[in-house]
Formats: sequence, C-alpha cells, structure tokens
Amino acid sequence: MEDNYVLEISGVNKTFGGLKALSNINLKVKEGTTHAIIGPNGAGKSTLLNTCIAKLVPDSGSIMFAGHDLTDGMTPHGINQLGVSRVFQTPEIFPELSLLHNVMIPAFAKRDGAFKFNLFKWLRNEKQLKDEAMHYLDDLGLADSCDIRAGSLSRGDKRRLELAMCLIQHPKLLLLDEPTAGMARHDTNRTIDLLKRIKEGGMTKIIIEHDMHVVFSLADQISVLAQGAIIAEGKPEEIKGHPKVREAYLGTVEL
Repeated sequence: MEDNYVLEISGVNKTFGGLKALSNINLKVKEGTTHAIIGPNGAGKSTLLNTCIAKLVPDSGSIMFAGHDLTDGMTPHGINQLGVSRVFQTPEIFPELSLLHNVMIPAFAKRDGAFKFNLFKWLRNEKQLKDEAMHYLDDLGLADSCDIRAGSLSRGDKRRLELAMCLIQHPKLLLLDEPTAGMARHDTNRTIDLLKRIKEGGMTKIIIEHDMHVVFSLADQISVLAQGAIIAEGKPEEIKGHPKVREAYLGTVEL
C-alpha cells in the first residue's frame, strides 16, 4: 500500500542574518501518525513549525499540505482554514475572556471564517458549540474552571486551554510545540492519554517536546534536529540508542 503523507517538507532552508536556522530540511509525515521532532535548545524545531503556518517564510524549499504549498504566499489564517492548528510554546489565548469563550471562539472562526458583530450575544446562543467546548475542557480537566478568566490560569493550565482551542477546530494536522511544558506529571499523563485517544480518531500530529516520557509515549516516528539539520530519523526504539542523538544532547536528557 502506498504511504499517504499529510505533510511533505522538501529542501527547506531558513537563515537569520548569518545564522543557518534550517538547513535543507526534508521531512514526510504519514497520515494518522504522531511524528516527534526532538533536539537540543536552538536546534531549529520551533522555526520549522513556524514555516509550516507561514509565521516565517523559508528562504527556499516547499511545504506541501492537502495539495497546497504552504510557502507560496499563504497566510496563517488560510493555512488554519485548510486544517492545520498549532499549539505554541507561549500559549496564545484571550486572557480577559472565560475559558469557555476561549474554546468556542476558534471553532466559530474556523466554521464561519470571520467574527460576527455581536460576538458575545452569538456565543450565548450557540448551545451545540458550548456543549462541545465543555467536552474538551472536561477532557483536559478544566471544566470546573470554565467561567474564570483565562489570564488567571497557571502556565500549565494555559497550555491545556490552548490545546482545547485547537482540538475543537477538528484539524487534519495538529502542531504541538512543547504541549506539556509547565504541567505537573499528573496533568502531563492526562494530556498524553487525550492525545492517544485523538490518534485513534486518525488525527495527524507533529510534536516538539523535551520530555522524553511524552515523546516515547506518543511518537510513531522521530526526527532529530541539531544546528538546523536533521541528523537522525527512525522509530522510537531506533532513536533511543542512536549515537548521533546522544552526542547532540551531550547527556543532558535520558533517552
């Protein structure tokens, strides 16, 4: 059976001044899999994800998703409408709004493409969307806090909220940049369990994570970045003992 690749990155390069942030990146992500990207700080991991959502434009190369080259003049909003959602390193939420409204708004924007004039009146009348938002908040252990102001949350809880904001959009491809950073181990394990259930539903995920417990619990395939280049690729059991990977980390993590 021919492999069905959701995302194909070909020959992507990105330079900031004299610094080569990405060097000839070639990466294919199979549909329905979880593909982890790991590497030391400064390796280029977040830069790579930013090129996938047009937050950064690569100097050369192409990124193909659903028949579209994401580097060919597309906007972040246009890429989101195609079915790509992103969880950022620093959670991007609406701090003055409730958790419930934070989760409802991106679903509405994805569905209708723009905000209605009287947004809050509309939110009050959207029972089906409210029920779905509560479902995701409950899955992430935030339902009891649904009416509080999002800006009052801890960093770990903000990350869980942003994940709910992405999941309610039903993306075809979910990009996760350190999704469990700042979480207690209990909440990390709860997030792992949720992401495993999402995988059973067929959603494709790319995950950047320093916590190897998370990586090896979720990843089907791992790519290792160091100094802007992919130095190793393989299944988790192949990466654990890879000498180049251990050298890149200099013993700073337990693989």
